Amino acid sequence: MTGYFIQTFIYLLAAVIAVPLAKRFGLGSVLGYLVAGVVIGPIIGIVGEEAATIQHFAEFGVVMMLFLVGLELDPKHLWAMRNRLMGLGGLQVLLSTAAVMVIGEFFGLSWSIALTVGLIFSLSSTAIVLQTFNEKRLTKTIGGQNAFSVLLFQDIAVIPMLAFIPLLAIPELVASSETLAASAEHHSDLSLVADLPGWAYGLVLTGSIAAIVIGGHYLSRPLLRFVASSGVREIFTATALMLVVGIAALMSLVGLSPALGTFLAGVVLANSEFRHELESNIEPFKGLLLGLFFITVGANIQFSVLFGEFFTILGLTLIVMLLKALVLLALSFIFGIKQSDRWLLALSLAQAGEFGFVLLTFSVQNHVLPSDLAQTLSLVVALSMFLTPLLFIVFEKVIMPRFVAASNERETDEIDEKGAVIIAGVGRFGQIVNRMLVANGIKTVVLDHQASQIDNLRRINIKAYFGDATRPDLLHQAGIEEAAMVVVAIDSREKSIELVQYLKHAHPHVTVLARAFDRGHSYRLRQAGADFIELETYHSAMEVGAIAMRRLGHHPFAVEKQKIAYKRVEKASSDELYRAWLGEAGSEPRFDNNFIKLFIELEERLKNEMSYEHTEQHSRTERGWAPPPKGYADKLDDPTLESKPQSD
Repeated sequence: MTGYFIQTFIYLLAAVIAVPLAKRFGLGSVLGYLVAGVVIGPIIGIVGEEAATIQHFAEFGVVMMLFLVGLELDPKHLWAMRNRLMGLGGLQVLLSTAAVMVIGEFFGLSWSIALTVGLIFSLSSTAIVLQTFNEKRLTKTIGGQNAFSVLLFQDIAVIPMLAFIPLLAIPELVASSETLAASAEHHSDLSLVADLPGWAYGLVLTGSIAAIVIGGHYLSRPLLRFVASSGVREIFTATALMLVVGIAALMSLVGLSPALGTFLAGVVLANSEFRHELESNIEPFKGLLLGLFFITVGANIQFSVLFGEFFTILGLTLIVMLLKALVLLALSFIFGIKQSDRWLLALSLAQAGEFGFVLLTFSVQNHVLPSDLAQTLSLVVALSMFLTPLLFIVFEKVIMPRFVAASNERETDEIDEKGAVIIAGVGRFGQIVNRMLVANGIKTVVLDHQASQIDNLRRINIKAYFGDATRPDLLHQAGIEEAAMVVVAIDSREKSIELVQYLKHAHPHVTVLARAFDRGHSYRLRQAGADFIELETYHSAMEVGAIAMRRLGHHPFAVEKQKIAYKRVEKASSDELYRAWLGEAGSEPRFDNNFIKLFIELEERLKNEMSYEHTEQHSRTERGWAPPPKGYADKLDDPTLESKPQSD
């Protein structure tokens, strides 16, 4: 027992140290797990043969991953994205497999081995790519959406691959694997279909799949509803694990892939009202087991193979990545993906993926690939994943700037109007400001540097001009000398600060109203000289808090008093916090310990003030307010009340 504790501690310690460091350096958690395994395995040597045994247990994380993938695949959503999913994703897997297969046969591999290698390398890293997209805010780009479609198809394609690869078993490998054959005989005792004729075997398979689909649709919901009614969270967790483990066991007993069964179950439950609870309960186990799986992969890497064939492995890695990138670039032309999105699609999916390790292990177990070749290929998969962050850096630092510069080559619009207010930036914030002013007869000049945004506004008859509002010549065309006000709503912190600094220096007569993203941004805008600064979420959050208080039974008159008190304290404390943020003369502005201490003190002051307003019968802040009419509180349950805030 002590030995298990020590080994568990070593694996967890390696993950705790390596993964946060990998995330900090932008390498992703998967690479962190791989590095952790490499360190405790080949480098330090504190884990040994037990890594292979633990890997078999950790593979259950892949089963859980496919269950979660199925939960995300709402049939309606799949149908809506069928063109990109089946067309782009399907062609990517098909063409990448074919390209790698041709290269494999060129190097002397048999067709079955070359096909297996092609299938393995056709997959990309879902974990690395999606995580990087989220970190770099690329998910909503056209390239990011198409990459997601390809990744989704790849995840689905793993299922038929797991079913197909055993059919490619090589007789020589089967004959030479006596130990594995004996193990297979031992496990055949646990099979329900070992001695069945072909027709009965087919019926059993059909019945098993039907049981999962029908049972998942009609039986799981009453069961989950019954368990949820108990209110005991750990029992719901146990139920979720029971479903996954039970389905995986059933699939194993009938000779099918456990991943196939859990995937089908996930798709069936995708529309269930318990989908989110299932995800939240399974996700931690999936993440931990997958992390353990990747650690064991790293621990099993043979450095002697890597250093002995370093240039061969590096060359194979570059060939695979180049082939996949070329396939994706060709498909981008077919599917009309243009400019930087084309390169984002190609570079982000050029690596091999974490499922490559799964398929390599699976292929060796089923006598499809020799173990020495699988070891070499696993190094290729790992190295391609290690190189992926570099591809994103190339995209961000080299490719994107070129396309941004090209888009900026569009000639700036000639501004033929002048107004009292110039609005710099017409995104979600600037549009509301502009509509408010125009509706009240105030002449505005709207500027934005995103051509697509300007074109969209013109489609709905909102006059706007393409151009960079930070350019002095463009401001001159817009009539900055005669303007009374500039609203700074640019979606770039640094550019908004630079614009405020320029306006207060070159045109001090202009009143500058600036949108701030957060408190730190507001301080920098204030330091730059902005006359009025508004946090973009301040008033909406205030209103939501007020609505919550009213719906919880607080009188509207009392709620309005508390709002006024909150605003008064916030305004008074803003100056103190700003001075604390500025620090001593000559020091850099920062959120240091003194600022944090003052912020805590002001929070206490806010609580005291709010308490005073709540207990005082007549507050000094209620001037201008009159109590509501008699019987008003009786109408609070009126569902139309919250839609008419002016009546509070």
